[in-house]
Amino acid sequence: MSGSHRRHAFTDDALGDLDATGVAAAIAAGDISSAEAVAAAIARAEAVNPHLNAVQTPDYDRATAFARSPGTGVFAGVPTVIKDNTDVAGLASNQGSLAVNATPAKRNAAVTDQYLSTGLISLGKSTMPEFGFNASTEYEDLPPTRNPWDTEFSAGASSGGSAALVAAGVVPIAHANDGGGSIRIPAAACGLVGLKMTRGRELPDAHAKDMPVNLVSNGALTRSVRDTAHFAAQIERYRPAPSLRPIGLVEGPSPKRLRIGVVNRSLSEFPVDEATRAAVAETARRLADLGHDVREIGLPLPERDLTRFKDDFIHLWGLLAFGVQKFGSRVMSPDFDGDRTESLTRGLSSQFLRNAWRTPTALWRLRAAEAKYHNSFADLDAMVSPVVAHTTPELGYLSPANGFDVLFPRLIAYVAFTPLNNAAGGPAISLPLGRTATGMPLGVQISADHGDERTLLELAWELEVDRPFARIQDPVSEGA
Repeated sequence: MSGSHRRHAFTDDALGDLDATGVAAAIAAGDISSAEAVAAAIARAEAVNPHLNAVQTPDYDRATAFARSPGTGVFAGVPTVIKDNTDVAGLASNQGSLAVNATPAKRNAAVTDQYLSTGLISLGKSTMPEFGFNASTEYEDLPPTRNPWDTEFSAGASSGGSAALVAAGVVPIAHANDGGGSIRIPAAACGLVGLKMTRGRELPDAHAKDMPVNLVSNGALTRSVRDTAHFAAQIERYRPAPSLRPIGLVEGPSPKRLRIGVVNRSLSEFPVDEATRAAVAETARRLADLGHDVREIGLPLPERDLTRFKDDFIHLWGLLAFGVQKFGSRVMSPDFDGDRTESLTRGLSSQFLRNAWRTPTALWRLRAAEAKYHNSFADLDAMVSPVVAHTTPELGYLSPANGFDVLFPRLIAYVAFTPLNNAAGGPAISLPLGRTATGMPLGVQISADHGDERTLLELAWELEVDRPFARIQDPVSEGA
């Protein structure tokens, strides 16, 4: 990959190439001010967003005002963005859809307050695909969000705008949420760290009470393990989860050697491509060289269970789309226009209606996935797998403009690993551990048992220390 399609905003300003922890430390030391950090982030956004289309709703004036008197927290005064499906007082949450014409929210969502308890200052809303249903931030009638590593490629989804802005250096950390891979998939596409926490670790999503299975976890996308570790610790301090093991602040690798299983097959009938398989194998080799007990396990659950799981998750996906179509004016906006939804939303809804009779059994089995997932860690501490089944596609491949009949099979073949953790509620982290032949990032997923984010963060630290993650601002080498 030549550098001609690479777009980032790293420059010699107040933010430099610091991560969020570094920016916060510089502000605390008086080396820079929060006002300077926010001004630099706004300038960076204005420089690269015309190329990336990752800012949904700018809120620069309010961010500038907040930066004059920043709050407290581990990231006090550091700029960030909030995903467009999460309420921020004074801004509309349009869910990435032209069908929604939301009025500005009267108050922050509870998860927004928890996220901002870190001291972060929001520059506004980031882009997402319609209702978060797609794995690429693309639209039928709007320009796509582009990957800063190569603007001809997808930035992933559904937290694609947040991922693009962090990867491009506009902000060092951004809000994201994950209902089927929406933190981990854009992290893999954009070379970031993306932790999906255990169900119940953070405050519930605003729509969790309306979901028959609570799939959604809120979190952050970062460029460093230490930022993700500090974020997780702050979330826990804001509201401890008494039913889960504490995480605490993870500040480095653990000396404990672990039993790690390697998933070497797709969770669906679709194959894993060679580059992705090679990245997983290389990660397994590195972990073995670091002294861990690494073994291949084939699949995390019995094949029959996984076949049913795929069908059941697709059914739930359709149920959620049907709910949007039928109740959008109640839960999204009084001006919701179902005729303006995209082909993916309409197709999922229609597919659900044809098979509505399956709903009780599908939901029962999805809820049962929690116990089966837990049991899969009976003699393991962690599992290594792909994040997705093949490398990040070029823009257009996962566009809803293709129509449902073309797009949906492609989605199923791509999103073959992440949904299990959502239905089962288990934690998983995507790490930028591989590269494609053209220099694009390639993520690897590590999963752990419920409540064991600490193990994931310790392993992530160890892998980052062993071999620092590739940086978008580094010179492009020959052939890449």
